[in-house]
Amino acid sequence: MATKPAPSVRITLLRTFVVSIDRQPVPLTSSAQRLIAFLVLHERAVCRTYVAGKLWPDATPQKANASLRSAIWRIQRISPSLIAPSALELALPPDVYVDIHVAEARAHRLLDPAEDCADILTPQSLAELSADLLPGWYEDDWVIVGREQFHHLRLHALESMCIRLTLMGQYGAAVEAGLAAVTAEPLRESAHDALIKAHLAAGNRYEAIRQFERCRHMLLEELGLEPALRLDPRPDNHLPDSHPPTRPCPRSRVGAGSNKDADRRPTNGPRPASPSSRVEIPSLAGLDPARVTADRSGF
Repeated sequence: MATKPAPSVRITLLRTFVVSIDRQPVPLTSSAQRLIAFLVLHERAVCRTYVAGKLWPDATPQKANASLRSAIWRIQRISPSLIAPSALELALPPDVYVDIHVAEARAHRLLDPAEDCADILTPQSLAELSADLLPGWYEDDWVIVGREQFHHLRLHALESMCIRLTLMGQYGAAVEAGLAAVTAEPLRESAHDALIKAHLAAGNRYEAIRQFERCRHMLLEELGLEPALRLDPRPDNHLPDSHPPTRPCPRSRVGAGSNKDADRRPTNGPRPASPSSRVEIPSLAGLDPARVTADRSGF
């Protein structure tokens, strides 16, 4: 008699909590959801007494262990393949698909300059990195810490994704990744920088300047700060506003050895940029994926 294949288990923690078995969502109690999420974020076998103390910190050790046993029983009643308990430890089975683990692996690849990453520069990766971990769960410190760690990791990864796509000439996808980073953290200058460079590389100087002005407005309104000068896509951003443009001096008609040329130079400010410099697009020398690194520490 043929052996029945093991059910396919999928755990989703990005945007919302969902456990699916053979593509069918299964209902779980709040305590069972918290237990599964806790095991997902630890990514390793955890001592049962430690789990009980973290999930029920206000209960006595006896009551906390009883609540843990109840949660395990409820989970195993739905599917024995959803959790792998032992006498001392708890863990998830290795064949369970967890979306946050996949997203983290892709993020670390994007931040590795030795990785090509062409296979993960996809809308699926963008969607995963645009989502927060368990939004709305604010009662447990371990959830808040995990969310903050993934938030910073995905911001770096989105910026790197924008940079990589820009260098590959996929400007539309690069702008999408840059916008996702800016949406996740509107006051993050490095996200605006990557997006502005994507616009410039696509030849859309108006969009680049408009994005810079949005960044400048938000920083001034929220923090009272001007953005870094490197973000300004305007070719003449090196000229202080206090210096009005000067008229070019006429060509000298005296000999090369005469000092009358010096007398004819304007003295009220720096020499103006040539007309050609005012339409020059800044180079993409700063678009190096290796400049961003992130490390997800353990709990």
